[in-house]
Amino acid sequence: MNQSAKRHSPLQAALIGGAIATTATLSVCGQALTRSVHAALQDSPKALVDQVWQLVNREYVDGKFNQQDWQATRQSLLSKNYTSNEQAYVAIREALQKLGDPYTRFMDPKQFETLTSQTSGEVSGIGIRMEINEKTKRLTVIEAIENSPALKAGIQAGDEILAIDGKPTLKMKVDDASSLIRGKVGSLVTLKLGRTGKNAFDLKLTRATIEVPTVRYTLKQEGGRRIGYIRLREFSAHAADQMRRAIRNLDNQKADSYVLDLRGNPGGLLQASIEIARMWYDNGGIVKTVDRVGSSEETKANRTALTNRPLAVLVDGNSASASEILTGALKDNKRAVVVGSQTFGKALVQSVHELADGSGLAVTIAHYYTPKGTDINHKGITPDIKLELTEAQERQLASNPDLIGTQSDPQYARAIAALSSNSKFAQPVTVPNSQPLSSRAEDLKF
Repeated sequence: MNQSAKRHSPLQAALIGGAIATTATLSVCGQALTRSVHAALQDSPKALVDQVWQLVNREYVDGKFNQQDWQATRQSLLSKNYTSNEQAYVAIREALQKLGDPYTRFMDPKQFETLTSQTSGEVSGIGIRMEINEKTKRLTVIEAIENSPALKAGIQAGDEILAIDGKPTLKMKVDDASSLIRGKVGSLVTLKLGRTGKNAFDLKLTRATIEVPTVRYTLKQEGGRRIGYIRLREFSAHAADQMRRAIRNLDNQKADSYVLDLRGNPGGLLQASIEIARMWYDNGGIVKTVDRVGSSEETKANRTALTNRPLAVLVDGNSASASEILTGALKDNKRAVVVGSQTFGKALVQSVHELADGSGLAVTIAHYYTPKGTDINHKGITPDIKLELTEAQERQLASNPDLIGTQSDPQYARAIAALSSNSKFAQPVTVPNSQPLSSRAEDLKF
């Protein structure tokens, strides 16, 4: 399914993990350009090259540029003749590589569209999740997303997709099928479906913009406790709204404890992690960011918590960035017991810019610290209860995802044991009365 990018203003967009947020406006080339040079560069690959250089020069977190002579780099870049944007892309990537920062990176237009779309939390398509069924080897529907054209048309889990616009799907990869299904909102796509007990039939659907569920939740009865289990896959633009709905719905179902599963969550939008942290506690720090000149901004809770019920957080080595901001905030404020394995260890913030030709640039602009001032970069967060899965356990959960978040999931089971014990984690959080704390998180220039 094709993901449709949702633009954010420069003050709202920040890249915290593997996902990307995007600024809506193009960054201007710096004042160093003379009029004559600017005229020569305009509408040429050199303009793109220099736009990238200017952005890094202005924003990059390391003012020494990894001990590189960044001015000499610019002279070298502009001394070359580029016959195509593709040649410029190669030169840009080579220049950025000298910074020694894998997170400051250039994206060609296709990569930029894919990554900016990811954090929009929206797709342009028909709203299905697909897989190649291991037994039948056929392209099969896992789920029709809520409020999607697919669900409204009656597509069901287990339906086999036999053809897309007349093209047979036998031996077709999921990514290739997604490419055929994606398209402009309002356009049509025809699927030939196979369903148990019925002859194959064609179904014509109109593509639409769909909010992708990044939060999944359910109420579980675990012994004497009613557990609200919430799994957050990434911090997209819709993640906070979906989390808010999940907590409220589980609260209405009388959940007395919560398990928040951040395992495998690579991160996403900074603001989403801040908003979600504020749903769990009223007072205390969330994150502090420090830029290249040492200026710091501290973001705090703002008395908008939705629940004070006991909470356990599940993490692993793929819980990164925004996941670590949220985990660090909950741990440092003693709001949750953290269970699982050491987290990834990425404590850097990127701004993301759309360039003149539709390509993009992510630039590391700040370092972040947990509320207690801990630097987790290249270290990660150590859980309160460290529990590594064996290779056999990892294979079992990977081959049968339905076991995730059940008693057959050792880390989940350990979290339930912690919540059920006679410990501080089994008691509701008590918050002292205090005045609302101010925050300038909205003013961070990302």
